[in-house]
Amino acid sequence: MGVETDAADARASQGGAGDEHPGASARVAATDAAGDGRADDEPDDEFDDGPDDEPDDEPDDEPVDEPDDGPDDGFDDEPVVESRGTRLDDWWGRVLSTPRRRTLWYWGGPILVTLLAAVLRFWNLGHPQALIFDETYYVKDAWTLLQNGYESSWPEGADEDFARGDTGIYEDGPAYVVHPPLGKWMISLGMAAFGAGDAFWWRASTALAGTVAVFVLAMVARRLWPSTIVAVIAALLLAVDGNAIVMSRVALLDNWVMLFALLGFWFVLLDRDHSRRQLERRLDEARASGREPQYGPAIWSRPWVVAAGAAFGAACSVKWSGVWFLAAFGVYLIVVDALARRRAGVPFWLTGAVLKQGPATFLLLVPVAATVYFASWTGWLVTDGGYYRHWADAAENRAAGFFSWVPTALQSLWHYHQSAYTYHVGVHSAHPAQSNPLTWLIMFKPTNMYFRAIEDGTGGCGAGTCWESVIGIGNPLIWWAAAGACAYLLYRLVRYREWQVCIILLGLAAGYLPWLMYLDRTVFQFYSIAFQPYTMLALAAVIMLILGRRDDVTWKRVRGIAIVAIFLGFVVLVSAFYYPIWTGVAVTPEFRQLHFWTPSWGT
Repeated sequence: MGVETDAADARASQGGAGDEHPGASARVAATDAAGDGRADDEPDDEFDDGPDDEPDDEPDDEPVDEPDDGPDDGFDDEPVVESRGTRLDDWWGRVLSTPRRRTLWYWGGPILVTLLAAVLRFWNLGHPQALIFDETYYVKDAWTLLQNGYESSWPEGADEDFARGDTGIYEDGPAYVVHPPLGKWMISLGMAAFGAGDAFWWRASTALAGTVAVFVLAMVARRLWPSTIVAVIAALLLAVDGNAIVMSRVALLDNWVMLFALLGFWFVLLDRDHSRRQLERRLDEARASGREPQYGPAIWSRPWVVAAGAAFGAACSVKWSGVWFLAAFGVYLIVVDALARRRAGVPFWLTGAVLKQGPATFLLLVPVAATVYFASWTGWLVTDGGYYRHWADAAENRAAGFFSWVPTALQSLWHYHQSAYTYHVGVHSAHPAQSNPLTWLIMFKPTNMYFRAIEDGTGGCGAGTCWESVIGIGNPLIWWAAAGACAYLLYRLVRYREWQVCIILLGLAAGYLPWLMYLDRTVFQFYSIAFQPYTMLALAAVIMLILGRRDDVTWKRVRGIAIVAIFLGFVVLVSAFYYPIWTGVAVTPEFRQLHFWTPSWGT
């Protein structure tokens, strides 16, 4: 997938719009979907077209005089050369004409979008001063984790008292929870520093996670396509989208699954280049010494795989659905290594990747993830009050035979996991906000998390009746365009086998496809935040193709820039229109109704 880089724009501008661009596009090899990654992290890196293999149309021998067919009609026989690029390209090239300016844009663009995301997520974050939707579980669980080391039970009607600041009414008895503790520990960070009296601090760490995810997405996009413009566009889509904003402003677990999985995705991309360079170096050394490596080396120095294992383990420690990211990208690492060995000329490349490098990759990835997961249960293990904490202490529950050596605390933890899994697969009770996973990509049934009617004229909306809402409606322009982009990338994967498309769709599949196995479960649209970064990348990929390259013919380049500018302009306007119902701003009932573009959005 070719893309224009910032530095290339700057260099090309020195020769005018009609000059040939020295590094115009990337032609990704169609021999495999994993492809070669780029190794250069400098701000002014660019793709290279390579040599021009087209045959020369001009004959090598001397020209032959042709008879004059008639009088000169005043027209030349030379072909018309179409102008290329636009004035905007020339201006942008002049703006980025120095290394310092390119470096400033390289970091400044993503940082500016991240600051925008922070404003949208932190503004008036403490409103409403109430436990909304599943905050009734996760905020109170987070608070008791801080106090007792395990999730504790609360008396009936505790939500209102907690919201008023009476946070010490929890009980010492355990609460039955069905998700690992890490997400609740992360939610507790704001309360640990500033107390639980203000709803702002219930939600602050979750808002920070959503903000950081915007910056990480920009870094990911630039690893896929070395263009800051494309990276900024991808980050902007996540920064202004309603689902991402709402999930950053409500203290639920899913935003943390998204962030940790996205970090793991980024680390896998970083490992692509690092491991390829390591492989090439080791092979060159072996061949220089007169040895032909039949299987290739086993590379243990892969710090980014270790980091990915920690990130995916953290995702699993928030919700078990994180395990699908671990599994998908674990397989991906093996496939990438196999293809790298094949390109490097290793004779038994598949055997070497699976049987020699595979075990090393597994040990660098999976045990790290498992260690992070079990570490998240430290509070439950080192205290005595957690649910099922002493289940295996009873003789009738304790394991006998081969597993009798396992400590009773770990036996109890295993039983807890069995019980929680049984609960998860058995949740079928109806809920007014539940949504079928088949409709998530088109956002058919967004989640209404909070509603309050103010009918005494004090709401501040300019009418006697005002309504406040927090509804996880994504920006429809972003979501519907992203759904179409995902479908188009499926075609491109089959047609061109581009490695960027492959890994984007793999991230989407890891976060989305497992839910299709549980179509009868009670699940919700907001779970889609876990895979939303990959739909944003898919849309950014299509936007990149529409933008084209600086050396495209002028009419095509102008058309591409105009389409993208108009689309992004409307995206920002739609987000501004929806922002009040994403953030609980008081509006009139009539204005609120204008936001329900399909009947299912208002139910």
